[in-house]
Amino acid sequence: MQPSAPPGSEWGRPMTPQVAAGQPSGPPMMPSSAVPNVTEAAEPQTGRTEYPTAALALAAAPPPKRSDRRRLWTLIGVMGFIAACGVAVLAFFGFNGGWTALVVGVGSAVIPVPVLVSCFLWLDRYEPEPVKYLVFVFGWGACVATGVALVVNTAGSYFADKAGLSDALVAVLVAPLIEESMKALGPVLLFWRRPRAFSGIIDGIVYCGLSATGFAMVENILYLGFKGYGETADKSGPVTGAAALVGIFIVRILMTGFAHPLFTSMTGIGLGFASRSSARAVRFLAPLAGLLVAMMLHGSWNLMSVTASTSAWVLLYGYFAVMMPIFLCMVGFALWLRANEGRLTERVLGEYARAGWFSPPEIAALGTLGRRLSARRWAKRVAGDAGAKAMRAFQFDATRLALLRDGLHRGLDKEPKRRMEALAEERQLLTALDAYRQVFVGRDPQSPRAVWDGSRYHITFPDGIVRVLDAPATPVVPVPISLAPPPPPVFAAPYYR
Repeated sequence: MQPSAPPGSEWGRPMTPQVAAGQPSGPPMMPSSAVPNVTEAAEPQTGRTEYPTAALALAAAPPPKRSDRRRLWTLIGVMGFIAACGVAVLAFFGFNGGWTALVVGVGSAVIPVPVLVSCFLWLDRYEPEPVKYLVFVFGWGACVATGVALVVNTAGSYFADKAGLSDALVAVLVAPLIEESMKALGPVLLFWRRPRAFSGIIDGIVYCGLSATGFAMVENILYLGFKGYGETADKSGPVTGAAALVGIFIVRILMTGFAHPLFTSMTGIGLGFASRSSARAVRFLAPLAGLLVAMMLHGSWNLMSVTASTSAWVLLYGYFAVMMPIFLCMVGFALWLRANEGRLTERVLGEYARAGWFSPPEIAALGTLGRRLSARRWAKRVAGDAGAKAMRAFQFDATRLALLRDGLHRGLDKEPKRRMEALAEERQLLTALDAYRQVFVGRDPQSPRAVWDGSRYHITFPDGIVRVLDAPATPVVPVPISLAPPPPPVFAAPYYR
């Protein structure tokens, strides 16, 4: 016997039945008054495929699709183009400013990169993005965006000088437009070619933030190595050059290192809104609006930097009264969005729990990062390193499943081809979840032998009698899921926002 198909599913039931373990919270905590006078001769038969070892269970998880030859050559071409741009930028720096200044600039500019990258990866803990996409956007920002911006800004300064105009016009009008456009172009291309890589605003912020981090790293090579150390050392000696390097490092890295990621994150918010909307107007206008906001913030910051040559108070006021509040608000907004992913997972997967695919304790264990960490510790205690690995993968795939189902509700996959792809991915995720959870389910000696049928528990008590219990108000007992079919769920029509 098998559980009902997932809510709204059109492909029916997967070949592999689902067996779940919920939040690890120690021994069962059910009041005796909750035990009804309902007994059974035996617990429901799960009928699931048993994997004798953890290795076989993990191996049963569907592997990722292999790249075909066309995709491989496309990947080689894209990465080759990015690498060529990076080599060209570094060669330009080296031949025009000196290799010593280049080495000093690279050594100084890479210092904040691990910190910024770690912050974005920490923000994306509920559903980490594929490493290849993260590397792509970072490389795009570091190589392609900086290369194009360097050419355009240099040309703009040349023509402004020929026209007798101030170079400040380039910094305020030209630089924000070209730099923000090029930093955003990489994530936009990813959104165009791989829309499923975006599952919300968090993903947009992460992709655009990493692109801006790569851009800022190369730009800092120019300011730290050439304008800071190189030019000053040529005029006044290495010691004075080192002092100038430290001063620029404090201003550009310690005080304003967040500037480029903050600006481009506005475009990321627009891409995030577009990824969760089925309306064509929103999918086009939201990224454009985010890009315009990024340009305005960037231009305002450059304007304050230019006017600082006449009055440093303008820059200090703009930094503490404008940029820092915006930055702190952005941090708070990002943290709220991250917590919301946990709440969305808990809410959406409730549909699957009512259809018998998850138990209430399992849904509760996915609601917050603290509960997820507790679940990983429990899985490691009862099933070793394989259990911790399986629980981690289980949590990531459960979040993907919730975001996929939420996207179906929003009408993101209205086209027949995309809808079939989404339903096929749903089946793949459910099959993988079954394989992962079998690594740790039923291995905790403190948990009772019990089965969840979608509405009630069937618990084998120490006297050997199987009693039927309603779910407690607070789910605390990790138990498997029965394959006894619960009442079929009511399929609601997709709603659109």
